[in-house]
Amino acid sequence: MPNPGPYPLSLAATLLLLAGTAAAHARAEDWPQWLGPQRDGVWRETGILKTFPAGGLQVRWRTPVGPGYSGPAVAGGRVFLMDRQLAPQTAQPADAFARGELAGTERVVCLEEATGKVLWQHTYDCTYTISYAAGPRVTPTVHGGQVYTLGAEGKLLCLDAATGKVSWERDFKTEFGVKAPMWGFSSHPLVDGDKLICIAAGQGSVAVAYHKDTGKELWRALSAREPGYAPPMIYSFGGRRQLIIWHPEAVNALDPETGRVLWTHPHAPDVRFGMTIPTPRQVGDLLFLTSFYNGSLLLRVGEGEPEVVWKSAKISEKDTDKLHSVMATPLVQDGHIYSPCSYGQFRCLRLSDGGRLWETFAPTSGKAERWGHAFVVRHEDRAFLFSETGDLILARLSPERYEELGRVRLLEPVNRDPGRGVVWSHPAFANRSVYARNDREIVCASLAAD
Repeated sequence: MPNPGPYPLSLAATLLLLAGTAAAHARAEDWPQWLGPQRDGVWRETGILKTFPAGGLQVRWRTPVGPGYSGPAVAGGRVFLMDRQLAPQTAQPADAFARGELAGTERVVCLEEATGKVLWQHTYDCTYTISYAAGPRVTPTVHGGQVYTLGAEGKLLCLDAATGKVSWERDFKTEFGVKAPMWGFSSHPLVDGDKLICIAAGQGSVAVAYHKDTGKELWRALSAREPGYAPPMIYSFGGRRQLIIWHPEAVNALDPETGRVLWTHPHAPDVRFGMTIPTPRQVGDLLFLTSFYNGSLLLRVGEGEPEVVWKSAKISEKDTDKLHSVMATPLVQDGHIYSPCSYGQFRCLRLSDGGRLWETFAPTSGKAERWGHAFVVRHEDRAFLFSETGDLILARLSPERYEELGRVRLLEPVNRDPGRGVVWSHPAFANRSVYARNDREIVCASLAAD
């Protein structure tokens, strides 16, 4: 074959380079689990808009779904979600706190990412015995061609992500002889190597690891009167991987491979009403936790027992200091903490001592409301906040102020369990888009810059 000469080769190389650049720019990033690919609430895709268009976001699709608090997971060109349907002639109780027996079903549904079309669904009978019984809580975890789901009454499923066929299943209530927690099983499972790590309940079985492919139990650990609701997290402290399990009686570190307890830091008193909910956050050798009544705790963790850096002085839902978050996972960046507090006060605190720098109700309910809420996801130098009002907000968060750059309404807040309309489901960010659901539909809207 004759040599085409230097110019055609240079042109070919240039075209190849341009094609590679375009491909890199267009490369999508999945959101396959709670808080995204790295389980840290950071969206790392490029090509994302810096301001909202005057006419609002381009809605790619909307698909009807049933009620639930479960957030969507997005992976491999598919969207996975859980929802619930009540049985005929069954109605939700007037008092959302009430615990009775509500017949109905839970469903795992898989949608085509490009269109929102339902590809498959798996439905099973599930009588609810929990408070705030709208639907499932847990975001699906997608890994290695499987999707793992946990229902509000403790049914753990491993399904084939392509077909929805059940690979294996477990039932926490039957297996461990426990009742569902007041607000249902809510801790998002974690895949680590060949393990699926879950928060269950009971004596010796608060944390349980299963083989992700077979469902075989690998180990179980810890005892507590209540398991709480916080997800398991793995962080490295002192050069060692530590599985953080936070339940109402203590925060614990386990060896992820064996379940052996590395250290335990007891709470005194216990976290009230079992409300260990927000995800524990690591910053270097620090571990930050926050809860609705008991407030905040900052630990310094090394190879041995952790030490308390600071903690809230008040146990209260109204007379708060530091941060008393009910369910939002705080954003911690550049030495500062950003999160809603107990009545929707979106606060900025210094990480070093918990000192409050400012607060505003703008991104939550707009005024003081019990459990006023917004989810926070960082993207580059800005943050996307998904308010309980159904608004997606673009903001710049700094120690000086909350600077709102724009907001759009994505969904109507149709769930009225707390006595007002709310959307309490964490959105997903992938494919330069946002995916969010309420109790009637899931919406996908483009956040692409072009």
